[in-house]
Amino acid sequence: MTAPPEGFRHLPGHFPPDARASLLEAVRAVVAQAPLYVPTLPRSGKEMSVRMTNCGALGWVTDAAYGYRYQATHPVTGEPWPPIPGILLDLWAEVSGYPHPPEACLVNFYSAAAKMSQHQDRDETDFAAPVVSVSVGDDCLFRIGGTKRTDPTVSLRLRSGDVAVLGGESRLAFHGVDRIYPDTSTLLKNGGRINLTLRRVTKP
Repeated sequence: MTAPPEGFRHLPGHFPPDARASLLEAVRAVVAQAPLYVPTLPRSGKEMSVRMTNCGALGWVTDAAYGYRYQATHPVTGEPWPPIPGILLDLWAEVSGYPHPPEACLVNFYSAAAKMSQHQDRDETDFAAPVVSVSVGDDCLFRIGGTKRTDPTVSLRLRSGDVAVLGGESRLAFHGVDRIYPDTSTLLKNGGRINLTLRRVTKP
């Protein structure tokens, strides 16, 4: 594969430096209400290498007992997720091309050693809505293929402030993060990368 699948859009530097700082402050406010935790994989119970939380009416969670799912409360605190910040709702309205608001925003924190294996985002019921992803902090090597795990893939570097939109054919494309490039951003005091992923979960 020499190009990403149809419907994938990469918007480099969509958020300029001052907006990235605003994004970070919004994320910190979310984490203050809904602390980061380490999710575990279904069946094996193995810990993922990312720490995560959510905001919005629904949040994506996983554990060994019940697997991948969306729920309205934090799995550790039992409290409802905080609302999605306005700066992210504005982004969705600007780039999604979808008439209804997102219901979930996943907040994944990648340390220098963290990765995300190739996977499809298919725990939602509305695939007409895209997945909108925002990178904050250190660069990463993002890889995306087709709708089959065996399809060829293409890699690109995502930098702080970049936005990626997975719509159309790419909505169900396998994708993941192969590595983090440490010390490529000074935005996070102790380094690392934050990925914000906006999703519509249910059909209107």
